[in-house]
Amino acid sequence: MSTTATAVRPLARVIAVLAAAFATVFALAACTPAEPIEVGTATVIVDVRTPGEYADGHLDGAANIDVQSANFDAAIAELDPDGSYVVYCRSGNRSAAAIDRMEAAGFTDLVNAGGLQEAADATGIEIVTGP
Repeated sequence: MSTTATAVRPLARVIAVLAAAFATVFALAACTPAEPIEVGTATVIVDVRTPGEYADGHLDGAANIDVQSANFDAAIAELDPDGSYVVYCRSGNRSAAAIDRMEAAGFTDLVNAGGLQEAADATGIEIVTGP
């Protein structure tokens, strides 16, 4: 066996151990409960996913306003810009985009709750199915 091959094996082991450690840390971080989100009686929960995704499961009482719909801006124009809103989607990307658009429309009290399960965990609101 060459000297180079002998030197590469320990390096490969170190890389494998580091990769396993990073995977473990990220897996544990994903399981960490989200920061609690206070939901008052006047807080509006907004699911910005498609109607099909909403029907498959959403937070109980959430309004469905699809951020990818041509009607999104008209729909948020009907909301009170001084209200309190918790916004979520599947992963947090569309909710971030929705919040950007809502802020541009004058909304100020907005919380990005991330994805559906993350939003349920943070708010304590049950996931339900159907329209």
